[in-house]
Amino acid sequence: MTSIKCVTTLIALAFLATSARAEVSESPDPLFQANDPLRVYLSGPFSTLIKERSKEDYLPGTISYENDDGTPVPLDVQIRTRGHNRHQNCKYPPVLLNFKKKQTRGTIFEGQNKLKLVIPCKYSSRYEQHVLREYLTYRIFNAVTNLSFRARLLQVSFENIEKDKEPEVRYAFLIEHKKRLADRYGMEELKIERAKVKDIAPDRLNLTSVFQYLIGNTDFSPVAGPPGDNCCHNYVLFNREDTDLILPIPYDFDQSGFVDAPYASPAPQFKIRSVRTRLYRGRCANNAYMDQSLQRFKEKRPEIYALINEQEGLTDGTRKALTKYMDAFYKLINDPEDVERYLLDKCI
Repeated sequence: MTSIKCVTTLIALAFLATSARAEVSESPDPLFQANDPLRVYLSGPFSTLIKERSKEDYLPGTISYENDDGTPVPLDVQIRTRGHNRHQNCKYPPVLLNFKKKQTRGTIFEGQNKLKLVIPCKYSSRYEQHVLREYLTYRIFNAVTNLSFRARLLQVSFENIEKDKEPEVRYAFLIEHKKRLADRYGMEELKIERAKVKDIAPDRLNLTSVFQYLIGNTDFSPVAGPPGDNCCHNYVLFNREDTDLILPIPYDFDQSGFVDAPYASPAPQFKIRSVRTRLYRGRCANNAYMDQSLQRFKEKRPEIYALINEQEGLTDGTRKALTKYMDAFYKLINDPEDVERYLLDKCI
């Protein structure tokens, strides 16, 4: 019996060592090193972009910002739409910015090529709150683990060159490209049709599963993509030389209860009425790592609450709603019976 316990302990320590190595990375690109909103001007033919909504054809545009001394720095970009749900249901679809890498040298966008830009679904203060909420999901996951996508908040002045009107100013954010994330950690993206749970680092997968539960997200799969697509749904899988296990990193959280977007709805098979209803979709094979994952979230609780309390642009109502949503999560994970009932027993 003692030898079995020793073997179990050694396996756990090996996984912890792998996890610790996974946290070590190079610094993010300059664009993602700061958390204050970057004020930028983005001009382009937005009427055509919104009307045609092409995911293949780029339109010419310009993005600019000011240096510390106030000098404007203009950069040429190509712009097209992207996404799925928001592409269909939003007046303003999310977009992809394609930079000229040579032109970015010496600028805050140095090293960038293609970047996802998340913008409000509609132009209103209400929809801006949902953008800030989703931006916070990335910041919260950054607090929990370094092995995560960075995001940079922007205040964008959108100038539609096809209309004679003042630019519209609203919050938006950029998401680190998966290739830049991979470079930081010495990883490579794993492009496969499906993944097996046993091949994914169990501690990392369990940690991300608890995070998805924290934000009330069910719109993901770390093992398969939507019908006709490659793996995986709102996860990117990476491999690295120092481990045979796949490293999973989630993204795209607009369908979560934390964001609570008006267009968000849970899939019928989950039998929940609202995205705000939390449903655990972690894997039973990883339940042994639940205590370890919950401890990480308990340790990061002050930092997570601070992110919500200090986030620029949130209304008092939004801040209170998010705090209340976090309170419910922490009340649950501090009750062993609730952990058993709503997490361990709900695994798949």
